[in-house]
Amino acid sequence: MSAIVLNENFEKASELALPESFEGIHSHNLYLYVKSYQAALRANTATAKGRSEVRGGGKKPWAQKGRGGARAGSTRSPIWVGGGKAFGPSNNRNYIQKVNKKQKKLALNFALDEHSKAGSLYVVDSINVESGKTKDAKAIFDKIGARDVLFVKAILDEKSFLAFRNIDSSYLIEEHELNAYLAATYRAIVVEKAVWENLSKEA
Repeated sequence: MSAIVLNENFEKASELALPESFEGIHSHNLYLYVKSYQAALRANTATAKGRSEVRGGGKKPWAQKGRGGARAGSTRSPIWVGGGKAFGPSNNRNYIQKVNKKQKKLALNFALDEHSKAGSLYVVDSINVESGKTKDAKAIFDKIGARDVLFVKAILDEKSFLAFRNIDSSYLIEEHELNAYLAATYRAIVVEKAVWENLSKEA
């Protein structure tokens, strides 16, 4: 498999072979990483009061015996209107699922390899919009020809950030922000040559 090398006009110039370490990775690594990533995004705000947390209900509603009805010790029992919630959600849960560093790398390499197989992995010398204008960034985006594109720069500059931020179907990030979840989410990836060299070196 190989990545497509683009020239300064973002047109195909050649191809670049992927390191052998990108091949033969099991897809389960990507599954575990995406599962962990999405779990970490959970707001964990759902909560409900139990019978011990609901205000009131301290007095026994009626005598234990003698009235012919079921016994009751509190008006805040879960079976009463205004009572606490039985087995309700709690916000003290921990949704973090650990994925070790090696597995994160395997997941990213698998995602990149899948893009290379689909012909949607591109390498270019520089992703730079000196004008800072969205129309210039859109021209770059249109040349890739994908529904949505992830652009990865070695160092993010303000002009390029301003140019790309209003294009909903593109996302410009720095090298350290690249992860398997983003790589798997977007239909095409364009990385700078310096970023690709680091990815290949660490593979």
